[in-house]
Amino acid sequence: MDRPKTTPKDFFLWAGAMVALYASVIAFIALIFDYINYVFPDTALMYYVDPYQGSVAYEMASLIVLAPVFLLLMRVIRRSIAADPSRNEVWVRRWGLFLTVFLAGAAIVVDLIVLIYTFLSGEELGARFLLKVAVVLLVAAAGCMHFMADLWGYWQKNPSYARYVNWATGLLVALTIVAGFFIIGSPASQRALRIDSQRVSDLQSIQSQVVYVYQQKGKLPATLAELNDPLSYFMVPVDPATKQPYEYMVKGTLAFELCATFTAEDASNLGSGPRAVAPTPYGKNDNWQHGAGRQCFERTIDPELYPPTQRVNNK
Repeated sequence: MDRPKTTPKDFFLWAGAMVALYASVIAFIALIFDYINYVFPDTALMYYVDPYQGSVAYEMASLIVLAPVFLLLMRVIRRSIAADPSRNEVWVRRWGLFLTVFLAGAAIVVDLIVLIYTFLSGEELGARFLLKVAVVLLVAAAGCMHFMADLWGYWQKNPSYARYVNWATGLLVALTIVAGFFIIGSPASQRALRIDSQRVSDLQSIQSQVVYVYQQKGKLPATLAELNDPLSYFMVPVDPATKQPYEYMVKGTLAFELCATFTAEDASNLGSGPRAVAPTPYGKNDNWQHGAGRQCFERTIDPELYPPTQRVNNK
């Protein structure tokens, strides 16, 4: 018996479904990896990066759009097969299903090879690594079983189960996206952390300029305005949100104080919760940790470490 011809409708429905599936799976795995990296940060790279300014936002957007597209296309395909069972034998369907099963099986094999190799080479099997291996293994295994069942005609014989799988897949995607707001915080909270990080960076810049002026003039500047130096292209920064100047006060011959108003508490000060395990904007041993609200940082210049220049000493 001759196989039915593949119509343009068959081709583009299956091509669209497969592209949406592969892109959704990649975005899903990458998003889970980002969550794992956030919860188990690399201690050698303790700096703050807003996840919503990086790949997380793109991965979330991809899932929100592509997962429903895939489920919708598969629903249209199954209705088409139910109306005309011969559509079940078109080559594009079989190629799409076999390709997906092959890629899923290859992912499982590679995942297990990486796991065993890492173990045999004596490297540490940390939580980050094991969780990522588990994610790839579970996703690939689920995809392999699902499309093997499709090749065997299981979903055609049990259409109600196919609908349950569609709903479960949609629910899993929705829960994964919502979980991100609890794991890494909302975009608004991350923006607040990013602005606070900029405030600390501004204070560090001002502090460096104060020390520079002290070394050049032999005394602390009386106001922030004295730090402005067009020749060296330094202009005193202002608060990135309020556009108000930072506070600066001379507390002695060698002592001064810098103050700023922060939106949120520094992650390194928190004892629990998602932000407590997130990378902090500064090194662990730095002295810019802060709480929410107005915070002041007292600094005293060590004249032996930062001596005035020779020109000042000779006056």
